[in-house]
Amino acid sequence: MRVNYDDLTKTIAALTEGEDDVISLMATVACEVHHSDDRFDWTGFYRVTGPEMLKIGPYQGGHGCLVIPFSRGVCGAAARTGEVQLVPDVDAFPGHIACASSTRSELVLPVHDRNGALLGVFDIDSDQPDAFDQADIAGMQAILNLAFAK
Repeated sequence: MRVNYDDLTKTIAALTEGEDDVISLMATVACEVHHSDDRFDWTGFYRVTGPEMLKIGPYQGGHGCLVIPFSRGVCGAAARTGEVQLVPDVDAFPGHIACASSTRSELVLPVHDRNGALLGVFDIDSDQPDAFDQADIAGMQAILNLAFAK
């Protein structure tokens, strides 16, 4: 099954209407995204909890890393640079943190609130190589903006 971003966006909009609690929003987004596509092996948030520091937030899938400094890994790069990280082969990414040995490719998007402050990053891992593309970036950015930057 491959995600239909229009349908997923409508579902998340309906489920999160009127909600402003960040953790509740993260939990709902992680769950809905995770179950929308067979490519998505691990789906979740790493929250900014201190200077240059991410900690695990709501997620779906096997265990994740508990703490990720901005200076390490794909999630750290997304938080540090404020740029989407599309990694077709995690073994080729310098400094990749292997939270799960099954991860082959990864998509990480910065998550901002309505004032532009960095809340954290949204991480989608796949057990397939080169699993993500520009359509995934556009679809996920629209969902994250809808949920967190409204």
